Amino acid sequence: MSTIEIIITPRDKDIGGFSVRRVLPVVQRKMVGPWIFFDHMGPTDFPAGEGIDVRPHPHINLATVTYLFEGEMLHRDSLGSVQLIRPGDINLMVAGRGIVHSERERPEAREIPRRLHGLQLWLALPEDQEEIEPAFYHYASDDIPAVDISGVPVRVMMGTAYGVRSPVKTFADTLYIEANMKAGQTLHLPPAQERAVYLAQGALTLGGEEVPEHALAILHPQDGLELHAVKDSRIAMIGGEPLGKRYIEWNFVSSRKARIEQAKEAWRLQQYPKVPGDEDEFIPYP
Repeated sequence: MSTIEIIITPRDKDIGGFSVRRVLPVVQRKMVGPWIFFDHMGPTDFPAGEGIDVRPHPHINLATVTYLFEGEMLHRDSLGSVQLIRPGDINLMVAGRGIVHSERERPEAREIPRRLHGLQLWLALPEDQEEIEPAFYHYASDDIPAVDISGVPVRVMMGTAYGVRSPVKTFADTLYIEANMKAGQTLHLPPAQERAVYLAQGALTLGGEEVPEHALAILHPQDGLELHAVKDSRIAMIGGEPLGKRYIEWNFVSSRKARIEQAKEAWRLQQYPKVPGDEDEFIPYP
């Protein structure tokens, strides 16, 4: 029996002046557990004077997870949060009933050539928590548990795996791990109700089936699955409990279509709070 249900090849999207690989959602698969959105950013090399400029924009009924491999980003939101995110850190922004944020860079960072590379993911919130108060959490790299699994360095970013639990807040059964595998290494995958493996770099097989670079392999629910690295590889695994149907439109996610329509109208009328320190610009509803 095949271990892979479907392989998703990302499509390129332009955001804030640079291109990302968008993996979720797609027609074939909207979610993996609570995860409803997955962007692989870069690697993008910026010359001095250029950089990332994602103007203020809103979210509802979801939580964003930002994680960098290289570079840095400056997060600001309508709660007044100002946070520099560096490689290995996790930024968790809970939109709940509504939040506005921007993602830019420090002026001094723009003075030199640099590279940006990372992931941005969204979690749908359980129905009874969709309208919670917005919140922002930052977890430094040193706070994320790291384990050695048969010689493979693994970071347990969210949830519980390999006997350790991440301190990052979750709202449902959620799993997110990262592993850096050397050619020839094998990694036994931790269990979850739904699981998918993203190959950010390298070459690997899963149950004898090849997973292409920059592809997301949605896995069948079975035990004993193992990854085998054909080349040095960086992987992200996401998973958790399914939350039921969600609607997604632009930056809005909800279990209720009418809630998205209300959020769109509120943004058109600019009824959301401003981002302190970034009040002058915003992304119009498309």
